[in-house]
Amino acid sequence: MRKRKLLPLALLLAFSLILAACGAEPAASTDKSAANQAEATTEQPEQTVEPSDKPASVHEDVLVVYFSATGTTKGVAEKIAKLTNADIYEIVPAGPYSNADLNYNDKNSRSTKEQNDKSARPAIGSETVDLAGYTTIYIGYPIWWGEEPRILDTFVESYDFTGITLIPFCTSGGSGIGRSGSNMESLAGTGTWLDGARHSGSISEADLQSWIDGLK
Repeated sequence: MRKRKLLPLALLLAFSLILAACGAEPAASTDKSAANQAEATTEQPEQTVEPSDKPASVHEDVLVVYFSATGTTKGVAEKIAKLTNADIYEIVPAGPYSNADLNYNDKNSRSTKEQNDKSARPAIGSETVDLAGYTTIYIGYPIWWGEEPRILDTFVESYDFTGITLIPFCTSGGSGIGRSGSNMESLAGTGTWLDGARHSGSISEADLQSWIDGLK
């Protein structure tokens, strides 16, 4: 009688093992599916970033040249250089101008004598500048007696501006740019000269940007 009861018990145990094995299949399948998904994610190609249509720096070929006896023109020149991402070059006189030299009420002051002599060419003390690679030059100066300081004439006669666009700008208490730009154009004999503009020493960057944009 005990042997007859053992057989059903053995069958019951076997059937239980089969059910346990069958129940484990979905879990294994789930793990395999997750592994495949992770592998597929890893193998996805990297996304290609299309280049922007917006150009990078657009002013790498610009130079700002300036002469400033009192610092006013220097301030405007530095603003233009900042806005155009330009290099900057200062025309430094070999002999600095003193306050007495700049006294326009004195007929014997250095600046008065120079401006009255169209052949005067004050020497430049700063090193020469290499213009290779520049396509645009802003050239700034104060207005003296209605014209550019003679040291600007020294500068423009010393270089070849072929293939370069030159944009004069001046600073003054009220005088306009007058014929200074055309004077320098005639003396230079090379380059494409645009009409210049007079700016106050306190001009804002926003107003300068509007002027620069209007030149295009």
